[in-house]
Amino acid sequence: MHEIKIKVGMASCGLAAGAGDVYNELQKLIEAGKIDATLDKTACIGMCSYEPLVEISSKQGETVTYGHVEINDIERIYNNYLNGEKDDSVILASESSAPQNNNLEKQVRIVLRNCGKINPESMDDYISNNGYKALEKALKEMDREAIIQEITDSGLRGRGGAGFSTGMKWKFAYVEKSAKKYVICNADEGDPGAFMDRSVLEGDPHSIIEGMAICAYAVGADEGYIYCRAEYPLAIKHLKIAIADAEKAGYLGNRIMGTDFSFELHIKEGAGAFVCGEETALMASIEGKRGMPNIRPPFPAKSGLWGYPTNINNVETYANVAWIILKGAKEYAKYGTEKSKGTKVFALAGKIRNSGLIEVPMGMPLREVIYEIGGGMKTSKPFKGVQLGGPSGGCVPAALLDTLVDYDSITQTGAIMGSGGMVVMDEGTCMVDVAKFFLTFTQNESCGKCTFCRIGTKRMLEILTRITEGKGEMKDIQELKDLSEKIKKTSLCGLGQTAPNPVLTTLKYFEDEYIAHIRDKKCPSGVCKSLIKYEIDPTKCVGCTACARKCPVDAIAGKVKEVHIIDQEKCIKCGACFDACRFDAVLKN
Repeated sequence: MHEIKIKVGMASCGLAAGAGDVYNELQKLIEAGKIDATLDKTACIGMCSYEPLVEISSKQGETVTYGHVEINDIERIYNNYLNGEKDDSVILASESSAPQNNNLEKQVRIVLRNCGKINPESMDDYISNNGYKALEKALKEMDREAIIQEITDSGLRGRGGAGFSTGMKWKFAYVEKSAKKYVICNADEGDPGAFMDRSVLEGDPHSIIEGMAICAYAVGADEGYIYCRAEYPLAIKHLKIAIADAEKAGYLGNRIMGTDFSFELHIKEGAGAFVCGEETALMASIEGKRGMPNIRPPFPAKSGLWGYPTNINNVETYANVAWIILKGAKEYAKYGTEKSKGTKVFALAGKIRNSGLIEVPMGMPLREVIYEIGGGMKTSKPFKGVQLGGPSGGCVPAALLDTLVDYDSITQTGAIMGSGGMVVMDEGTCMVDVAKFFLTFTQNESCGKCTFCRIGTKRMLEILTRITEGKGEMKDIQELKDLSEKIKKTSLCGLGQTAPNPVLTTLKYFEDEYIAHIRDKKCPSGVCKSLIKYEIDPTKCVGCTACARKCPVDAIAGKVKEVHIIDQEKCIKCGACFDACRFDAVLKN
């Protein structure tokens, strides 16, 4: 038995950064006898900005995690670990101080408890970390009402958007009298900048299976579906392995653990339609129909998949279930606020230093999340705002950085908690352009069933486009507000009802930027190309020709050591000349 164990983070983020090559090189070095260790795979610990990640541990020594590991670093890192020598690649350490130790110490990992800790393809790893003990407790020590009450008492709210009480949702399905019921896991994660569900599915698939099995037993269902978008191939691969292993071990199938409870679980691969994140559209897709929402009531708990009572929760919600059943509602309710219990997983993206996944107790201020856990801004420009809740959410400005991260506080700002996307923006971000970006997304993803969602969002997008091109009028601001209210009130599902949120919040907090675009024909952040003009300052230009050589359309003329001139007719506003100039001679107006 080897004394040293090496793990490589092989989730999608790690593989994209080159973790596969690092793993293969480690295998070669071990086979060649240059490294004496056991090699294993794990998933993402959340520190995506440091990938590829390699963890080395031994029974006697501390566990050390190294970041940005390349093939040529491996032998040095291994030898330094053996000798106890300092290595600049260290980002986490179990005993000594390391740059990111504080990052994890401020987190409470319930949903992410096994991610980056176990091999997601190994059921033995899951079982050795209390896996399926909660299911056993539920089946052998609790009745259905007791399970639902435990989930209710925990205060767990749905982590997919609106934050409805999970226990209450389960109870609605439980009280329905039907010979057939279903449970569904909504893994149709489609928000730009969000990757919470993907990480859990890739890193801890058995936790979802166990959570769904407990739910199925509680509500009286015998069949379930995990609706996962096909763009998550690694997540689907790990789910298939986990389901097959769980069936062989008797945690899925007939008479689970010798009881009368039977539960069969399937995977449905979605085609990537954002609207299928809505419950009724998702069920229509499973049934083989076009993914379009239906009028509610009846709600899925009464008439869901194929007309039978159905409970739907998202990945993060189910990932909490086994922990709550095993440790108790009171333990879970210790975290969070009065109305928002437990923890929340966020995907930090954008202009933030520590991009990746975090899990924090509800009620933590945004400032602490962004600056202490997220590491603050990765650019020299000041913080400007954060987009919460994806296309359905809104932008929270710097003035509200002390807002608590809980359902009610976030909603008061005009944004929503949503599934947990958090896109951080600096002063170089144009908020009108941000609103246009998210509205472009929702407009493209609208199923077209509702007139105001289909046509209203198109009209809003046309107005925003005109504004960013310098063709807007002051009356456009009121027109955007009027259209937003009508779309919110008349749309059938959450996509249309929340589509105007990015526009409304940017108008609420950054209306001066809209006015600058319309009245002054300027983009204060220098983002909107139609409102940018690049010129060369003749007092600073030394004629080095760097700008001309970088220009992709030959729009810059001038001889060596003479002042250069930009042809405004040819200029495509790409900014290559601005970036190339070392003398600050290129002006961006």
